[in-house]
Amino acid sequence: MDKLKTNQLVALMRHLVSDVQGAPYPGDDFEAELYKIWYEHLQRNAQNCFEFLDEFFPMEQKEIDDILKKMLK
Repeated sequence: MDKLKTNQLVALMRHLVSDVQGAPYPGDDFEAELYKIWYEHLQRNAQNCFEFLDEFFPMEQKEIDDILKKMLK
């Protein structure tokens, strides 16, 4: 993997982790609109990570099948 791709992947992962850490806490003063904004932001960054990984680190179909089988046990 080249240095540029590594840096791009690190940046995407940092955004994703930052979004997860910034999740609104569903307490008494919970605002649905704030949650919606956070969730859309998180989904966009997760999708960017998956697209990047699929493009530059493709998984073989057998690996995907194995992962799904483990998840569905």
